[in-house]
Amino acid sequence: MTCASCVQRVEKALQRVPGVRSASVNLATESAAVEMASPVGAGVLADAVRNAGYAVPQESVALAVEGMTCASCVQRVEKALARVPGVASVSVNLATERAEVVRWRGQAATAELLAALQRAGYSGRDLDSGHAPRAASRTLSDGMRVVLAAALSLPLVLPMLGDLFGRHWMLNGWWQLALATPVQFVLGARFYAAGYKALRARTGNMDLLVAIGTSAAYGLSVAQLLAAPDAAMLPLYFESAAVVITLVLFGKWLEARAKRQTTEAIRALQALRPDTARVLREGVESEIPTAQLRVGDIVVVRPGERVPADGDIVEGSSHVDESLISGESLPVAKQPGDRVTGGAVNAEGLLQVRARALGAESTLARIVRLVESAQAHKAPIQRLVDRVSAVFVPVVLGVALATGLGWGLAGGGWSQALIHAVSVLVIACPCALGLATPAAIMVGTGTAARHGILIKDAQALELAHALRTVAFDKTGTLTEGRPTLTDVVPADGFTREQVLAHAAALQAGSEHPLARALAQALPAGAALPHAQGVQAIAGRGIGGVVNGRTLRLGSTRLMNEIGADTAPWQSQSQALQQQGRTVSWLAEIGADGGARPWALLAFGDVLKAGAAAAIAQLRHMGVKTLLISGDNRGAALAAARALGIDDVRAEVLPGDKAQVVAALRSGAAAHAGTVAMVGDGINDAPALAAADVGIAMGGIDAAGRTLGTDAAMHAAGVTLLRGDPMLVAHTIDLSRRTTAKIRQNLFWAFVYNVVGIPLAAFGFLSPVLAGAAMAASSVSVVSNALLLKRWKPSQNLRPRRDEGAT
Repeated sequence: MTCASCVQRVEKALQRVPGVRSASVNLATESAAVEMASPVGAGVLADAVRNAGYAVPQESVALAVEGMTCASCVQRVEKALARVPGVASVSVNLATERAEVVRWRGQAATAELLAALQRAGYSGRDLDSGHAPRAASRTLSDGMRVVLAAALSLPLVLPMLGDLFGRHWMLNGWWQLALATPVQFVLGARFYAAGYKALRARTGNMDLLVAIGTSAAYGLSVAQLLAAPDAAMLPLYFESAAVVITLVLFGKWLEARAKRQTTEAIRALQALRPDTARVLREGVESEIPTAQLRVGDIVVVRPGERVPADGDIVEGSSHVDESLISGESLPVAKQPGDRVTGGAVNAEGLLQVRARALGAESTLARIVRLVESAQAHKAPIQRLVDRVSAVFVPVVLGVALATGLGWGLAGGGWSQALIHAVSVLVIACPCALGLATPAAIMVGTGTAARHGILIKDAQALELAHALRTVAFDKTGTLTEGRPTLTDVVPADGFTREQVLAHAAALQAGSEHPLARALAQALPAGAALPHAQGVQAIAGRGIGGVVNGRTLRLGSTRLMNEIGADTAPWQSQSQALQQQGRTVSWLAEIGADGGARPWALLAFGDVLKAGAAAAIAQLRHMGVKTLLISGDNRGAALAAARALGIDDVRAEVLPGDKAQVVAALRSGAAAHAGTVAMVGDGINDAPALAAADVGIAMGGIDAAGRTLGTDAAMHAAGVTLLRGDPMLVAHTIDLSRRTTAKIRQNLFWAFVYNVVGIPLAAFGFLSPVLAGAAMAASSVSVVSNALLLKRWKPSQNLRPRRDEGAT
């Protein structure tokens, strides 16, 4: 808001919301006080403000959540946090034990969020507070519990094995009670505590099912023992209760170990930054903590050491290994003036580096944040799982009750009926459902990061598997982005030197690749005339006044618009375009408004070495390719022929690229289906945002130049840390494999419950077998996801299967 008119507009927008009695907006504090006649959600009010052309600022906070055990816990935590006034949205990830909360700025204080977690029966901490997690000690404690539970349960199970060999090793009932009790109430106390918290919150979870099931078996055994304390052979079920608890504890311990492996990629990236740096200040070299580095410091990096911060080399030459950051397998030669990335390993030379970016602004920190963000967000398919999980525990409790009543009323004996009901409670496992998607997403995004592919969110990863069309920008994406001036054809009365001087003067303040090509083509030491009123003409060229002459430098489209006659160069222009050259023109606009061409200028750019192989690989995978370029049609067609690209859209203005992508998405162009756009420049950002999956070429090349803009990377769902088009095929392949793992996990998680619960209900599974199966289900889901860690980039990726063959 900037003035009183803005205040009026926002107030009217808020007052139009149904349920709002009045709204008062304060320009000085930039806040609105809303009085409501009936409850209205903060999101509805924010939407009204947004529709009026303003924004309600938001911020996000990451919380570590301890105590979640299954998908039902995820639902409970999300609901508890969402009820805190001021929370806009909540996303909870069971695999990372992390909650991402988006709140209206200044609302829903972190202390309120943590209190809400506490009331829901969980503990949490602010991940931004810097307090270290306590997971390691808890994992050790879990291992100790498993060992103790197994030691106490073993004597209860051995008699069952002895029966197979005709041996009667059955313990006295009181000994069984003595062994089972500590397992039930000491080592299994966590199930009672978590189950009680679930009940208090009027919901259910896996712990509640285990607590009810094992308590029923234990209670029945105690009742039998007290009713006939001297009987020799009583039908006791202490071993069922103890072994189920032992198996569940063992499964949770394995699951925790497996989940820790899914975050290995993040920990590997975080470990890249050295703790100390050797800094040169006032000629004195000293070692300081990396956190004390300042921008502009000269850092000394010896052979074999890691670069402590992003920066530029000011002295020394060496090879630098950036494989863990960019996925580049070979060390890259670096010399003074080149840029290096913090975390990279210096090979053989002594380097002095001027620090440019530190801490949260460093490349390494941004990569870690992107990967963490992708792992924290839910894939669209997870929403289906959440809906199932919300009703899972109540349904299982109903099935268990029906099982017990059915067996008891059918004359199977109430003791046996209770044991079958226990089997139903024990085998039902919402854990596998909750872990199926996030475990695969975590491993997939972590594996991608290790190979130079940054995936911003889970939605991009899931959508990429279904890509049918990939549209490429040309310059800097499929070409090296370093054009050179190949031809200058002056008009009569002009010289090459005169043309170059005036063209270079217009481009003197530009970072455009063609501007650099002009500067390189100038003779050494050439003096440039001064240019005034220089202004870019979007998608066409540039204009300005040089030595009193009004000049235009740009494309054939620009010449046509200003009425410049380029017919004398027609044959030369066509020949150059067919060779793949980019043709530009320099023209003068006279006092009468007429335009006179001075010269034709042709630029050539080299195709990237791996571009043709990347296009061939995409075709092998069943993906159609398209070139969208602002270049002339001849140059675009020549590049497409050389690379084997299926279709070309040439002479497309920057603002129209998004429209081309939107047409592809809508199926207007040969039913393209799901579409990706690959680009690297500011003018590609709208097209990247318009695509189903935007892929930005990023990173730094061997010369230290940035490959891609922040605008492109912000608009894209995927950022490639190397300018290698083959990474596009690798992204699609990894997405397909990750999606396949998600589907496999969900299939087995659903089938396991759909098959296992009826088997238990009909008496085909004992509680011990049911407990073993339940423990195995969640471990198998995480283990299956961990197989993605073995993925390696390949030049012979598998073709896409038909949907029906999945």
